[in-house]
Amino acid sequence: MKITGRNWAGLRAIVWAMGSMLAAGQWAQAQLVTVGNGGPGPVKAEHLTVELTQLSPQIAAGGTAKLGLVMTIEEHWHVYWVNAGYAGGPPTIKWTLPAGISAGPLQFPAPVRLPLGPYMDYGYEDQVAFPVTLTAAPSTKPGKVHLDAQVSWLVCSSQCFPGKAHLGIDVDVVKGPLAEPPLVGALGEALKSLPQPLPANMSASAIADEKQILITLKTGTKEEDAELYPFDQDVIADAAEQEVESLPDGVQIRVDRATDPEHPGQSPALPKSLHMLVKLSSTESYDFTTDVKPGTLPASAPTAKKSSAAQTTDVTVFTAVLLALLGGMLLNLMPCVFPVLFLKGLALVHSSGEEKARQRAHGLMYTVGILVSFWALVAVLLVLRAGGQQLGWGFQLQSPGFVAVLASLVFFLGLSLAGQFEFGLSMTSAGGDLAQKQGLTGSFFTGVLATVVATPCMGPLMGTAVGFALAQPAWATFLVFTAVGLGLALPYLVLTIQPQWTKLLPKPGAWMETLKQLTAVPLFGTAIWLVWVFGQLSTTTGGDAGIDKMAWLLSGFLVLAIAGWALGKWPGQWKGTIVAVVLIAIAIYLPIRKPAVDTLTWKPYTQANFDAARATGDPVFIDFTAAWCLSCKYNEGAVLKSTEVEKQFGSKHFQLLKADWTQYDPIITQQLASIGRSGVPTYVIYPPGKVSNADVLPELLTKDIVLTAIAKDSKPMGAN
Repeated sequence: MKITGRNWAGLRAIVWAMGSMLAAGQWAQAQLVTVGNGGPGPVKAEHLTVELTQLSPQIAAGGTAKLGLVMTIEEHWHVYWVNAGYAGGPPTIKWTLPAGISAGPLQFPAPVRLPLGPYMDYGYEDQVAFPVTLTAAPSTKPGKVHLDAQVSWLVCSSQCFPGKAHLGIDVDVVKGPLAEPPLVGALGEALKSLPQPLPANMSASAIADEKQILITLKTGTKEEDAELYPFDQDVIADAAEQEVESLPDGVQIRVDRATDPEHPGQSPALPKSLHMLVKLSSTESYDFTTDVKPGTLPASAPTAKKSSAAQTTDVTVFTAVLLALLGGMLLNLMPCVFPVLFLKGLALVHSSGEEKARQRAHGLMYTVGILVSFWALVAVLLVLRAGGQQLGWGFQLQSPGFVAVLASLVFFLGLSLAGQFEFGLSMTSAGGDLAQKQGLTGSFFTGVLATVVATPCMGPLMGTAVGFALAQPAWATFLVFTAVGLGLALPYLVLTIQPQWTKLLPKPGAWMETLKQLTAVPLFGTAIWLVWVFGQLSTTTGGDAGIDKMAWLLSGFLVLAIAGWALGKWPGQWKGTIVAVVLIAIAIYLPIRKPAVDTLTWKPYTQANFDAARATGDPVFIDFTAAWCLSCKYNEGAVLKSTEVEKQFGSKHFQLLKADWTQYDPIITQQLASIGRSGVPTYVIYPPGKVSNADVLPELLTKDIVLTAIAKDSKPMGAN
C-alpha cells in the first residue's frame, strides 16, 4: 500500500506528537533512583555498592565514635575527592539524628590522580571509606538509637552515573568510658591513612612566578617521592607533570599554575595562600596551608624527576575524528539503527525513477536532521558539563522518562515494519509543492529518529573517540560528534548523491515486504532491552516499584498496538490518525506518570508484627493479597489507597499489615485458615482489646463497606 500526501500529513502529525514527548524526556535531567531502605547495607547501585560501617556498636554519653561510609567500586570506575579536579563532585551525606547525637563532616582519605585525555580528576578506585566522627552529648540517655543517612555521589568512567542511597545504622548509647576499638576493616584502614595536619617539626613554603609554583616541604628526612593535591580549583594545572626533587631534609615540588579560562595563555591572579595535600606514600599524607611569595624560581635540578601519575594519550583530534566517522558508519549496522536505514533504503528503491536533484535533496535533509540532532545533544552535554556534571554518550538513558518514550517509539516502529500498518515508506508522493515539502520534512525527521534510536548503541571504534571528545574544549567536542553524525548519514547520503549506484540495489518486489517484516525483529529485541533498563532505573531496594513500572510500560505497548490497529483499519483517514494520536498520548503517559505516594505505612505480616500490633491496643487491619490477584489490585487502588479510607485509617490509629501470598507462605496460609478462608483477597479487622473476634470483610470492597467497618471496629468490642 502506498501512502498519499494526505496520508503522510496525518502520519506526520503522529510523528510530531511522539517527537515532542520524546524531546521532553530526552533533555530532562536524569531522574535518580534512591537505593536502600534505611539499613546499613551493603546496597548495590550503578557500578558500586555502598554501606555504613562502625568500629564499635557502642558510644559513650559524652564521648565519640567512628562510623564509615564505604564504597566498593567496579573496575575502571571511580568516585571523587573533595576537589574532583577537572569535573565531577565528591560524595555527600545528610544525617537525620536523634537528640543528643551529632555527626561531623565526611573525612576524605588521600586520593589518586585519574587522567582522562589531557585532563585530570582526583578520586578513588576499587574501595574507599569516608570516616565520620559521631559525638554523643553528656546528657544523652542510654539506649539504642537509629541514625538515618541520605547519601549521594557521582561514579564515573567514560560515562557518569549519579547515585543516591537511603542508609541507616543503630548505635547503642552507654555510660562511659569505653575502650578504644581496634582499627579493622575498610574503615580502620582509612582512619590509619587519613591526611594529618602538618606536625610542628615540619614546615612548608611556596614561591611562584608567572608560570610555576615551587613548594618546599621540610620533614627532617630525605623524601624520595611526593604528589600535590590542591583543595581549591584553578590553582595548579591539574594534569601537568609535577617535578619532584629530593632534599636531605625534605622535598621540593614544582607545579605549573592553572590557566585562566577567560584569557588563554595567562594564569589567574596568584592566591595569597595555598591549601594543599601532599602525599608522601600510600599511608603518609599531610594537609597544610602556606603563604605564597612572588619571586624568581631557581632552574630545575638535573636530578628532578617528573611524577608518573600524569598520563597522556596517543589520541589526537584528527584520530578521534577519523574513529568517530568510521564508528558512525558502523552504527548503521546496530540493531537500533539498521531498521531506520532500511526504511530509507526502501524509499530509495521506490524513488529510483525520480529526478536526481530531488533524490539528493532527500539525502541532504536526512543528513541535516542527523547533524542538528547531534549538535543539540552536544549542546546539552556541554551545558551540563559547565554546571559541574560529567556525562557521556547515551546519558539520556539515565532518565526513566526518556527510556519509556524511546521504548514506546521503537515498539511502535516495530509494529509498522511487522505489517500492522504502513508508516512512511513512500515520502515522495505526487501532489505539488505541499507533498514535496512534506517528503523533505519526512527525510529530516527520519534523520532525527535515526539519532534518537542510536543513543542506546555504542558502535565499534566509538568508545575511544567519544571518550576523547568529552574531555576536550567545546570546539573539539562538536567536531568529533559532527563526524559521528556524518558517518551515520554517509551510506544513504552517498547513494542519493550518486543515484546511478542505486542500480546495484535489487529491483522492487515481494522480497521487500518479507525483508521489511524481518527487520522488525531487532526493533522488538531493542524494545525488550529498553523495558529491562526502564525497570532497573525504576527499582528501589526492598520494593517492587520497578516491576510495577515495567507493567505500566507494557500496558502502554498494548495501547500502542491498538493505535497501530486504528491506523491499519482506517489508512489515510483523519479519524484513524486522531484515534492513534490520542492512544499514543495515553500509552506514553502510563509509564511516566508519577504514582500516588503511600501516606501510610504497611508492615509485612509476620507473627511477631501481628502480636506487636495487637499489643498496641489499636485496631489492626490485615490485607491478604498477592501480585497475581487482579481483584486484590483493584481493591487496593480503588478503595484502600483512596483519600477517604487512608484518612480514616490514620485518624483511628489503625495498625496496617500486608500479608503477601504471591509465593506460598505456610504462616499466611495458616492464618487464612484460622478465619475460615483459603484464598485472596481477604480483608480482616481486629478491633482493639486483648480478646476480640476478627471482622472479615467481603472479597470485593467498596469505600462504604470499608468506612463502615472502620467506624464499627475502631472501638473495643462491646464499647458504645
